Amino acid sequence: MTAPSPGLPEAVVRDAREFGEYARTGGWAFALKVARSVRPGGQPAGETPKVSAKRFAELAGCSPERVMRYYKAWDMAADDALVPHLEALAPGEDIELPDADVWLSYYNSRNSASSVRGTAIAAAAEAEGIRPTKALEIAENPTALRAAILADPSTAQAARAALLDRLKEDPALQTELARDIARTDELKKAVATETQVAGRIGYVRQIVENGQVRTPAGQTIEASAELRDEAERHLSLLDELDDDEEAGQWAAEAYGTVKDLVAQTVEADPELRLQERRTKFYSSLQKATKVFEELTFDDVDDLDTIYEDDMLQRLEELQQAIATCVTALRRAAPAQP
Repeated sequence: MTAPSPGLPEAVVRDAREFGEYARTGGWAFALKVARSVRPGGQPAGETPKVSAKRFAELAGCSPERVMRYYKAWDMAADDALVPHLEALAPGEDIELPDADVWLSYYNSRNSASSVRGTAIAAAAEAEGIRPTKALEIAENPTALRAAILADPSTAQAARAALLDRLKEDPALQTELARDIARTDELKKAVATETQVAGRIGYVRQIVENGQVRTPAGQTIEASAELRDEAERHLSLLDELDDDEEAGQWAAEAYGTVKDLVAQTVEADPELRLQERRTKFYSSLQKATKVFEELTFDDVDDLDTIYEDDMLQRLEELQQAIATCVTALRRAAPAQP
């Protein structure tokens, strides 16, 4: 023990010594006070000078539950032969205490390790190859976890990866996260951008994996050898990108190159070119038909309330356009026998 320095107040020296003791032993110093003064369960009061956890808590001015958390931590450590058993300790007895580093292996401030939540956290920690007490300590301090995520990019990345893993098995969390994204303009834009990138990469990947490609009009055709080779070249470049590299520019280049080759393939084949035009026209016709079918007055009681001159003019122009198309197609139709 270090000798007190002359002239220092005794209270300062006492505080320093107690601080040093706690720095070395952590919660063990308080656990010892409980272990040597609280009567083990099942031991009659008349056989020991120790008191019950309830009485000890009254004397300490705290809850019996808090006392029992220290009691249980000591008991578990005794089972591991780290400290003497409770029965072997007498009030006022001092022993050499374990290092502070191992205290949290036995104690949790909210005793969450025994709860259903705590059991799940402990099991997940063991599966990850870390001490359960570490995970439990983090789980009991979400503010500290938030601070680490906000301040440290690597912690944020670890949190993101863990969150993605949990989303796969948590439909409720999926819904909540989707709602948060939908309500945040910046995230909505980011999702739209990444969706476009993923769609372009998927377009190129389909050519490589299936040997087929969709034309601008929506036909599915066999990809030529040249087209497949080019798609494979671009896809290999995309697959080699690191996780932190932006794929947008690479995906746009790959998609643009492949689309140009598809267009060239269509134009180079007269039969395919004809089918592409037919498919495009019929697709437009279907869309126009669907839109016009939805244009009804079924829910309008009085047309005067919605009438505008521009409505009538546009419908008349549409009628003329349809009549022109019908006339042209009738001229092209095969003569009936």
